[in-house]
Amino acid sequence: MRKSFYTWLMAQRNAKSHEPAALLAELAFEDTAFPKHTDDFEKVSRYLEDEASFSFNLSEFDKIWEDYLAH
Repeated sequence: MRKSFYTWLMAQRNAKSHEPAALLAELAFEDTAFPKHTDDFEKVSRYLEDEASFSFNLSEFDKIWEDYLAH
């Protein structure tokens, strides 16, 4: 079973990094409603598009998701 996207993303968290995954990790960490227990692309993508308390470049999200799938 694959770990959740949020769990994987938190491993990318690094306050000194300006990489898109690190930036998304910081934003997701601060967003208490971020879907933490899913590995479903549609759920996370839809959340970022419609519900997130922050904005994030969705083309960057697609690249981050590909990295997630590769690990």
